[in-house]
Amino acid sequence: MVTQDVRLSHLSHGGGCGCKLAPAVLQQLLSEQPTAGPFQNLLVGTETADDAAVWQLNDETCIIATTDFFMPMVDDPFDFGRIAATNAISDVYAMGGRPIMALAILGMPLGKIAPATIREILKGGAAICAEAGIPVAGGHSIDCPEPVYGLAVIGTAKPGEVRRNSGARAGDALILTKALGVGVYSAAFKKDALSAAAYAEMMGSVTLLNRIGAELAQDPDVHAITDVTGFGILGHGLEMARGSELALILDRARLPLFREAASLARSGYVTGASTRNWDSYGDSVRLPEGIELWQRQLLTDPQTSGGLLVACAPDRAEHILGRIVAAGYPSARIVGHAEEGPAQVRVI
Repeated sequence: MVTQDVRLSHLSHGGGCGCKLAPAVLQQLLSEQPTAGPFQNLLVGTETADDAAVWQLNDETCIIATTDFFMPMVDDPFDFGRIAATNAISDVYAMGGRPIMALAILGMPLGKIAPATIREILKGGAAICAEAGIPVAGGHSIDCPEPVYGLAVIGTAKPGEVRRNSGARAGDALILTKALGVGVYSAAFKKDALSAAAYAEMMGSVTLLNRIGAELAQDPDVHAITDVTGFGILGHGLEMARGSELALILDRARLPLFREAASLARSGYVTGASTRNWDSYGDSVRLPEGIELWQRQLLTDPQTSGGLLVACAPDRAEHILGRIVAAGYPSARIVGHAEEGPAQVRVI
């Protein structure tokens, strides 16, 4: 029986996409796993670090399947459910697909959280699914030491509209659709240092569906898409660079940030995941001389329900950016380009 109210964010050792295993750890765990095998219809599997699996059903339809779940980064249960659902659905949009249904994944520490609180988490997730136009058609739940919630999501796309992180071309412009700083804000929130205005700013971003991905995938001049989540802009940019066998150049001055992200990072409000991320892939990143630690930490900051990183033809970049902004992503910016060279990320 629950005897007192507890803060959801204090029931877990991490929160949001900051819970993800570090890239280096994940690589070790997967290094000896068997490949998906010679399945002709499996268009996207584990061979690259893509956002979801893709199975070609027939000449007209591909099935996109993904799962994503994590521990709370906020205390309001309805908000937690909304964040987790938005984040999970994003993987389908990042592949150029449209979601069609979801299954709930729920793990709760029974006796520590009231049933009414758990119901609010589920309601939050269902509200976002309704916004995306899909049902929560089922799911699975367990008694778990820390609260966990997320979704398995199924979507569809036409074969010619599937977008991978490995399709970038030399010369492509890079567009980021949301501002960075979710991890910094969540770290400040956990220590009661996040203002109400900053919380509202964060919630506006992390509950904004990345449905623009499905629209962009219809444009042949959009060559690659990935969503920026737990590995930060550097980590997911590096996945695109490696998949495409190109160098990605990011202009630090152009990267959009939450309004208080820089000041909070300077004050030390960063997540442990930011450091783990750098330790995992820093040897494949080139930073400008003299960059300060807090500036690097913003580049490795784990994004929960972050934006899409889009590689597109340079002569169409401004037009495509205009479409993205007009569709409801005011923080979207052209943040760099791809070029021939070793698979790495260079920050200028």
